[in-house]
Amino acid sequence: MKIDTSLGGDITHTKETAQSLVAAGYDGLWMGETSHDPFMQCLQAAEATTDVTIGTSIAIAFARTPMTLANLGYDLAQYSEGRFVLGLGSQVKAHIERRFSMPWSHPAARMRELILAVKAIWTAWQDGTKLDFAGEFYTHTLMTPFFTPTPHPFGPPPIYLAGVGERMTEVAGEVADGFFTHPFTTRRYLDEVTRPALARGRARAGLTMDGFTICGPSFVTTGRDEVELAAAVAGTKKQIAFYASTPAYRPVLDRHGWADVQPELSSLARAGRWDEMGALIDGDMLEAFSVVALPDEVAPALKAKLGDIATRVTFYTPYEAEPALWATVLTALR
Repeated sequence: MKIDTSLGGDITHTKETAQSLVAAGYDGLWMGETSHDPFMQCLQAAEATTDVTIGTSIAIAFARTPMTLANLGYDLAQYSEGRFVLGLGSQVKAHIERRFSMPWSHPAARMRELILAVKAIWTAWQDGTKLDFAGEFYTHTLMTPFFTPTPHPFGPPPIYLAGVGERMTEVAGEVADGFFTHPFTTRRYLDEVTRPALARGRARAGLTMDGFTICGPSFVTTGRDEVELAAAVAGTKKQIAFYASTPAYRPVLDRHGWADVQPELSSLARAGRWDEMGALIDGDMLEAFSVVALPDEVAPALKAKLGDIATRVTFYTPYEAEPALWATVLTALR
C-alpha cells in the first residue's frame, strides 16, 4: 500500500509544500479541484519533486472536453517524466450546469465515452493513428499535423475515475486504469457495492482486477488529547453531513438504513445553516465513515478498513492538526 496526501492550501507555496511532504515520507501528492486549478498545482509539484506520484484527485471531467483533458494529461505526463495520473470525477448536475455552464446528461454513459475519447486522442498522438472517434456525446475526427503533439517517451498517463454509484463505478472498472473511492463510504458499502461493481466493469472489458489501482481516501479522526480529538470529531462530522446532504450520495446512506437523515440535512444546506449539520451525525455514522482513534491506534484501524482493498490510501482530515501528529501516524502505518 502506498501512502499519499492531498496538496492544497496556499498555491504560492505549492513547491515548498510538495518538497516538505515528500521529505515527510509520502508516496504521492494529489491535487483536488476546489478553489484553484489542480493542473497548475500539479505542474508546480512535478517541478519541485522527482520520485513521487503526482495527480488530480479529482479534476472535474464534465467541465472540460476530451481534447482539453487530453492536452493537459499528455503534457503533464511529459513534464513529470511519467509520474502524472489524470484523476477524474463527474461532480453533480447543479455544479456542471450552473457553475461551469456545461451540458449534463447520462453521467455514467457520458463519462465512459469521454474517457474513451481521451484515450483515442492519445493513441493518435503517440502512435500516429488516424483520429476517428464518433460517439453520442463527443466527436473528434480532425487532427492536423500543426496541432498534433510530438510523441514523448513517457506516453499517456493512466486515468483514475472517482465514483459512488454502481453505474459510474462499473464504468471505472471498464475503461479506467484505477478508481478513487469516495471518502463518504463505509466498509460495508465497499464490500457490497463498490468491489462487485468494479469487477463487473473489468469483466465487461475482458479484464481482471490484476493491475487495477484502488485509491482509498479515508476520513481519519484523531487527536493527542481530548481537546484535539473533540475538534477532529466536530470537523469530521460536519464534512460527513455535507456529503450526506447530497442526493447523489444517498445510496451509501440507504445501505445502512440512514436515508431519513438526508432530507433534514438537505434542508439545512439550502438554508445555509452549515454549522448545524454536524449535530445530525451520530456516533454510529461517525464510526462507519471514519477511522476514529488515538494517533498510535490509527494504523491498525485504517489497515482493517482498507488494507485488503486499497492500493493507495490518503488521510482525509477536514480539521486543523499539527504536522507532528501526522508524522506519528505515518510512521506507525508504515
